Amino acid sequence: MSLQKSSGAVPAPPKWVVDVNNGLPPRSKNASSIPDPPGFISAKSVSAKQKAQKEGRKQPSPVEMNTLKLKKAWEVALAPAKQIPMQAIMMYMSGNTLQIFSIFMVYNLFKSPIQGLTQTNTIFTRFEGAGSHAQILGIKVSYVLMQLLLLGLGIYKVNAMGLLPTTRSDWLAWETERQPLERAYFAFE
Repeated sequence: MSLQKSSGAVPAPPKWVVDVNNGLPPRSKNASSIPDPPGFISAKSVSAKQKAQKEGRKQPSPVEMNTLKLKKAWEVALAPAKQIPMQAIMMYMSGNTLQIFSIFMVYNLFKSPIQGLTQTNTIFTRFEGAGSHAQILGIKVSYVLMQLLLLGLGIYKVNAMGLLPTTRSDWLAWETERQPLERAYFAFE
């Protein structure tokens, strides 16, 4: 077997290499009639949208702004009510035994409502406007009620776990023994 030497001519590169090195061909005039694919944003469409947004948007009137603020305040006030079903399902799923998951859940059942109750005024200060103080006060009351419902759910869970001292136990040494009001006598036949 003998190896033949090439004549020194370099073979031409494949067509795809030439296309990659040359870049994209210029757009023809017919290509402008073809719409851009979905999700593609060209520089022309961005500038046109920005112009339309600058020209088309007007500032809301004070009455409209108050209405929008009250709607948002109601959304914030009713947000704890949306947590109640989720927390109740989690309470049911975790059971009544002392485990790290149930202890962590009870901690959160107490922490978030107490934190919400202490921050009530700071949460609703951004929604107050001229003449809406009475309406905001009603919204704050409903927010406090929703937080108290969540707190009550936490107290119920602690009681179900047996951590509330509602019955006599040995560690309550200062409590006296309860005497029954009636005595039951068994009849032997």
